[in-house]
Amino acid sequence: MRVSPLRSVPRVDLLIGLAIMALGTLEAFTVAESYGAAETPELWWVGQAVVTGVLVWYRRRSPVTVFILMILAQYMWHRQGYEQCPVWQLAALLIVFHTIGAHLPVRHGGPWGLAGILIFDSGAVDHRFLPFEEVIFLTVMFGSAYATGLALRGYLLRAHRMADRAARLEMERERRAAEAVAAERNRIARELHDVVAHSVSMMVMQAGALRRRMAVAREDGPGPEAAILSGIEQAGRDAVEELRIMLGALRMPQDEALPQPGLDMVPNLIATVASSGLRVTLETEGDPVRLAPGLDLSAYRIVQEALTNAVKYAGEADARIVVAYRPDRLDLEIADNGGRAATALSTGNGLIGMRERAELFGGRLEAGPRPEGGFRVHATLPIAQAAPMSEAAS
Repeated sequence: MRVSPLRSVPRVDLLIGLAIMALGTLEAFTVAESYGAAETPELWWVGQAVVTGVLVWYRRRSPVTVFILMILAQYMWHRQGYEQCPVWQLAALLIVFHTIGAHLPVRHGGPWGLAGILIFDSGAVDHRFLPFEEVIFLTVMFGSAYATGLALRGYLLRAHRMADRAARLEMERERRAAEAVAAERNRIARELHDVVAHSVSMMVMQAGALRRRMAVAREDGPGPEAAILSGIEQAGRDAVEELRIMLGALRMPQDEALPQPGLDMVPNLIATVASSGLRVTLETEGDPVRLAPGLDLSAYRIVQEALTNAVKYAGEADARIVVAYRPDRLDLEIADNGGRAATALSTGNGLIGMRERAELFGGRLEAGPRPEGGFRVHATLPIAQAAPMSEAAS
């Protein structure tokens, strides 16, 4: 879409140009004879005022061109026999001298400003010898206009430098804040390792000691309690290992690769929940492919969270895990036939976490009760083309 030329003109310049046009028109209809015109109104002044206002509109875009055209306009004005300069022309001249100082560096704008002052002081514009006091007046007037432009330019440059410095300081502050966060993460990791890992290890040791004591006390061999205690021991060891991995992630730089569990660890996950009474079967459809580490980890976490909730709510039931490798996606289905409330998992953090992991990779997750009873979690994760596991291993 084509933009109107006036849209690119700053509003202040648009208003100044319109004011010059209005002032020139007013003087043409009121005081033209006082400047040497044959009669009032002097209609051609209106056209010159309009041209001058238009030049002011584009003074920022082409300051040197507008500056030269304004001096030529003054030359043509005096060639008409006028000795005095009307107010609207004087205002326009002061504005373009100011613009030369404000929008050009001194090494470029200084020679132009000096040349303009000398042109007026020498009488080259009005073809007459100027008295000394008029030369001083013109020099001070046009020189002051140029100096105000220089002052404005210096102020804007300082403001720009201060803004850049503030931006650099803000970046430095954010960097230091990130370093402080990293240091705090390391501190938290050490404290978690010292407190949580030690407590879990003690629980595992106590469960193992109790299991062995009960095995010795029973003469007819280990009872069902031994399997439960053995499951507690295994879950505790897995928790300590998981804690070690996660604390390693806190301590290591973000760009370092960490060994994380993936779908190949699902059988071990099934073994850890076997003692809870949940009977789990695992099915794989399609040819397994090597997934990206992040996607592989998220898929494992979805299965892990779904199984954890099945253990909590399904009780002694049957659960089925289906891992389906499609050409463009990975489908995960975890379903059980246990009894639970219809709203289970509907507002839990587990479901939120699983959905976030799926959406992180552009996938989706559905979870809800099954019509025939139980609960079902289904996740679809898009995957890029990858080589089969057998080819990748070779």
